[in-house]
Amino acid sequence: MNETHDMNLESWVESANVPEADFPIQNLPFGIFRRKGETKGRIGVAIGDQVLDVYCCISEKYIDGLSDELVQACQSSTLNDLMMLESTRWSLLRKKVSGLLRRDNTIDRKIIAKKSLVSMSEAVMDMPAAIGDYTDFYASIFHATNVGGMFRPENPLLPNYKYVPIGYHGRSSSIVTSGTSIRRPMGQTVSSDSAPPIFGPTKLLDYELEVGFFVGGGNALGATIAIEKAEDHIFGLCLVNDWSARDIQKWEYQPLGPFLAKNFATTISPWVLSLEALEPFRGPAFKRASTDPSPLPYLVSEKDRQTGGIEIVLEVYLRSKKMRTQNMEGVRLSRGNFRDMYWTISQMLTHHASNGCNLRPGDLLASGTVSGKEKDSRGCLLELTRRGAEPLQLPSGESRKFLADGDEVIIRGFCEKKGFRRIGFGECRGVVSGSLQ
Repeated sequence: MNETHDMNLESWVESANVPEADFPIQNLPFGIFRRKGETKGRIGVAIGDQVLDVYCCISEKYIDGLSDELVQACQSSTLNDLMMLESTRWSLLRKKVSGLLRRDNTIDRKIIAKKSLVSMSEAVMDMPAAIGDYTDFYASIFHATNVGGMFRPENPLLPNYKYVPIGYHGRSSSIVTSGTSIRRPMGQTVSSDSAPPIFGPTKLLDYELEVGFFVGGGNALGATIAIEKAEDHIFGLCLVNDWSARDIQKWEYQPLGPFLAKNFATTISPWVLSLEALEPFRGPAFKRASTDPSPLPYLVSEKDRQTGGIEIVLEVYLRSKKMRTQNMEGVRLSRGNFRDMYWTISQMLTHHASNGCNLRPGDLLASGTVSGKEKDSRGCLLELTRRGAEPLQLPSGESRKFLADGDEVIIRGFCEKKGFRRIGFGECRGVVSGSLQ
């Protein structure tokens, strides 16, 4: 940690100093934004309810002392060029932005604000990176046990789960940013084991509460990434909703796993929080049961054991079309914590590259559904409603087994710890629209 984490730091952007603000000066996440009317995105930093135009600050000499390589990366319309630099460059840029925005900075704030600050209400957020590849893991043992127990009551966890960070390759082309409408997908489903399949819209549409992390500097094809160096290759974290069609998934997933039930849409939040901003909220990795096997040596480091956990409170809200019509707030369905993941982000990344698979800047890796031990910490409707057997009651008088057309799913995440400022991820939201037919 360094001076950017000081809880007493305040910004001359007053909205950043509100106690519940997601984006105080201690956070400073990166994203890609456009001013209304513009077609090309710019690198921005969230501060309060404003977006700081990073390259404008550099070109106007509000920020100096950066290498030519870093200046050039900040001119890009995606974060990829910044991601491919060394982690020390990310840290330097964050420190420079922090210094610029500090309340005790004696610069002419009015001029800087006029030229380089844009209200979030006036900004259009784009995808933070050009995502070349997307991999989704299955890193919550609680989620894996809950789901496995529905289908295999006698043996919920398969033999490999406690040895291997399980994952599958998703579809990067259908990743969308927060606020994008989600079409109900079509697919094959069966009504019973003896009935033939039919083709039509999914009836069991679900969300999955996840955390994603972007690869920074990658590895060459045929090379690996040691777990001790894994975090040097992680640019930052975001929120993820991996939408799922459970009835399509049930029919198609054997023998090769998820396919059309998963690749029709994945929503991510627009802001990427750096590992440096999250440093105060690190803690021990998930404590395994004494009867569990130890991870294989390539997935073990003392640092990861001591600090591989990250305290991120994660909440899911549902707001139906009826609730929006009646101006009702969304109802919270669950509240979990990312510290409950069986596998750490370093273990996921290291395992991904362990066979020589080449990861590239901008690749997205997601955790899989974040679920905890308690029922109200389960991260999807499949778990919350027990496959629809226990419908949820909404304040509007409606009930839900799975998502209906018009439902809006809102995911929020934040970190809190005594002695440090609360920081947040913003929101990851999407409204379910009608089916493709």
